[in-house]
Amino acid sequence: MPATEHPNVLPLQGEIDLHVSPRVAGSLNAMLKEKPKQIVVDLSHVSYIDSSGLAVLIEAMQHVVAYGGKFALAGLQESVRPVFEIARLDQVFQIFPDADAALAS
Repeated sequence: MPATEHPNVLPLQGEIDLHVSPRVAGSLNAMLKEKPKQIVVDLSHVSYIDSSGLAVLIEAMQHVVAYGGKFALAGLQESVRPVFEIARLDQVFQIFPDADAALAS
């Protein structure tokens, strides 16, 4: 099964901003109800993320860690990576080159 079709992978695309973040939160919350051992957010098609998008990812990660699961990000684009580095979130999140690598970890 390709990683993008894996039930524990949330593929995102485009710009994750104040208008899109609530939908991302809804998708993640639906996944969290099942308490999967691992959730991977695939950002390989995301060109922009703002603080509201980061907040959604941080909150989801905290929920997953609280029940003992693993939360990972995959495929950060060159346009998005500096946002994580400036906020030092590259040291907080597990970040993988792609969703397959994250699932294999």
